[in-house]
Amino acid sequence: MKKGVVYPGSFDPLTLGHLDLIKQALTIFDRVIVAVADNSEKKPAFSRKERIQILEEVTDGMPGVEVDYFSGLLVNYLRKKNINVILRGLRAVSDFDYEFQMVLTNRRLAPEVETVFLMPQEDYFFLSSSMVKELAVLGADLSAFVPAKVEKELKKKLGKIK
Repeated sequence: MKKGVVYPGSFDPLTLGHLDLIKQALTIFDRVIVAVADNSEKKPAFSRKERIQILEEVTDGMPGVEVDYFSGLLVNYLRKKNINVILRGLRAVSDFDYEFQMVLTNRRLAPEVETVFLMPQEDYFFLSSSMVKELAVLGADLSAFVPAKVEKELKKKLGKIK
């Protein structure tokens, strides 16, 4: 029997790596909630409303995917949604250190919550939202990194339109 999972992140911007993880999660879970959060340590390119709108548009037609927003503790959001599994992506060893700390913290706060890690396909292993934003500012072709909708919106905001 499949169940639900929450995939939290800032998704600023949404990348093809994020989409790859959502698609992978749909093979394991019936319901994937993509939970948009604000990260106080980052300066977002897109507002929360814009990120949610982009995610909804790009995942439209993907049965089982919901887009939502949360603030505060992730474990409290999971309890509210009656879900006890978190989805996180791992790209490199550097991700593991941070994610390991988060898993242990979440276990202390909510022992009933499990974290599942998925790795993106090799084509997206190096990809990060920060890198995509930097490339957008420099006017690079982003088609190999983000959905067309994201590239268009990013270039309007940050870069030069070729």
